[in-house]
Amino acid sequence: MDLSQIRELLSVVAESNVEELTVEEDDLKITVRKSAPTVTMQPQRGGGYAMPQAPPPAGYAAPQAPPAQQPPAQQPPASQQPPAAPQEQPGAPAGDGTPPAGEEEAAAEGTTVPAPIVGTFYRRPSPDDDPYVEVGDTVKEGDVLCIIEAMKLMNEIECETPGTVKEILAEDAEPVEYEQPLFVIEE
Repeated sequence: MDLSQIRELLSVVAESNVEELTVEEDDLKITVRKSAPTVTMQPQRGGGYAMPQAPPPAGYAAPQAPPAQQPPAQQPPASQQPPAAPQEQPGAPAGDGTPPAGEEEAAAEGTTVPAPIVGTFYRRPSPDDDPYVEVGDTVKEGDVLCIIEAMKLMNEIECETPGTVKEILAEDAEPVEYEQPLFVIEE
């Protein structure tokens, strides 16, 4: 099962009324749940990493508690109620749609390749091999740029835009977050 099939499974489950789906293929077993409990990893003793939570699949909204209702006599008229303030998520673009300062410069100079999953970023197929790409290398569509290890599976990340590798934004053997910029490719 390749990455595109897993993405398709996630989107089908997100768009359907199915709460849980388990698929078994050879020695691989994947279970997708919509309402799984939230798990937060704590740093290990001696200085480990705290992995961030992955965002929910596209199209899936986390359940929210209904707002507490006041008796009708105590509610102010709609014209006197203050407007709800929008909440911004950390790392999300500003409310006006502009990217944060550092990302704006990278976006203007080339195409940013984001991490499609949470995992550990590797620039080379094994510790003794050369990196897949270096700054200045010319890449074409389908070339492997790196590997992201997630749940003991090595996922090859392929180039979708031909061009020249202008910048490598992630460190080898370090954890990466979903949608974190990995490379800048200049067309």
